Order: sequence, then C-alpha cells, then structure tokens
Amino acid sequence: MAKHRGKKYLEVAKLIETGKLYDIREALELVQKTKTAKFVETVEVALRLGVDPRHADQQIRGTVVLPHGTGKTVKILAITSGENIEKALAAGADYAGAEEYINQIQQGWLDFDLVIATPDMMPKIGRLGKILGTKGLMPNPKSGTVTPDIAAAVSEFKKGKLAFRVDKLGSIHAPIGKVDFDLDKIVENFKAFMDQIIRLKPASSKGQYLRTIAVSLTMGPGVKMDPAIVAKIVG
Repeated sequence: MAKHRGKKYLEVAKLIETGKLYDIREALELVQKTKTAKFVETVEVALRLGVDPRHADQQIRGTVVLPHGTGKTVKILAITSGENIEKALAAGADYAGAEEYINQIQQGWLDFDLVIATPDMMPKIGRLGKILGTKGLMPNPKSGTVTPDIAAAVSEFKKGKLAFRVDKLGSIHAPIGKVDFDLDKIVENFKAFMDQIIRLKPASSKGQYLRTIAVSLTMGPGVKMDPAIVAKIVG
C-alpha cells in the first residue's frame, strides 16, 4: 500500500534532484530546507554497509561522542546497586536502582531511551533479554552501556554520546542533530559519526563498505550522499 505524502512533503521533495548524489555540506544544507513539521525535527543519517551481520565479526556496534550532541534529551535508566545508585542519579540518570526497575520492565514499563548497567547486574538483566533485546536496549560492553564506572557513562550519554549498531539488513540509523543547529555543527557531527563508522570496518568486509548514505529530517524526504566523497573527506 502506497504511503500517503502530504502537500508540504511533496513540495520540499522537489528541491531534491532525482538520482543525484550530493556532497556532505550540500546534502545537509538541503536537508535543513526540507523542514515541514511544527516541532523541531531531528537530522537523521541512514547507512547501508557492505557487511553481513550473520557473521559475528561483521556485527558492527559502537559509540561516538558527537561534538555538538544530538539535541535530544536522553532518558536514562541506570541498573545498579549500593552507592552507585546515588552516583548515577547525581550524574544525571533519570532512574537508578535494580530489582524494582527489572520487575517494572517485566510488566511492560519502558519509559526510557537507554539502559546502562554495572557488570554485577548483568545476570539479573539477562532475564530481560527478550524485552530489551528486540528494542535495541540491552546493555552491552561494546556500546559502553555495561561499565563499572556508571556515573561517567551516564554523564557521557547525557552530553551527547551516541550508541549505534547494525541491523540484520546491514543498515545503521542514527540522529546527528536538530534542524535548528547551525549547518557547521551538523556537518561536524556527521563527520565525527562517519569517522567512527569507517574505523569500525571489519577486516572481513569485502567490496564497497559504504554502500548508500542518506540524510533526512524526521518527517522529510531523504537526500543521498556520494559514498566515495564521504569516504575521501572523512576517511
């Protein structure tokens, strides 16, 4: 069934040249012109990578500190115990505790964007695998969300640290700022994100690594970038 597009969407879509692959600045500047929503939309990047996530060594996952943050307020649940509860809350966690939150999650509560845990809590969190795993919320050492220094992790994610992972189709989607950011800041965030993606290229990945790169607003059309230009400028 075809997706219905509003008049405003169709109007701004005309700004994008069909089939053209834009350079970084040109694409992000164009994306800012596609604003149609009444709220402050997020600038999002969508990548298709030349990896096969069925192989463990090609399951790309990582974090990056965007120099200007995402512009989004991230609601963090810290699963920990003892004095770490107070440390996590002091660092900015929205919720911190152990069994009480684990039980609430089992009952369907999911009022958070990110879960950070201390290693000692992982055996208990394991029983939440089906719930958190399907939503990409399961804490993992590779994404910096399982750590003994939970206060530092909470602080970093609150300041704009971004966790990402490849899906089963070899794609990664991530926010890199808000439409009302200065263009230079969005460009710098994009370059920082892509630099990390390129650094994480698996040795076993064959052929073209950056297959497709598109940027868009939350409610807007996608603008495709030239992967070769991105690889040259960023890499």
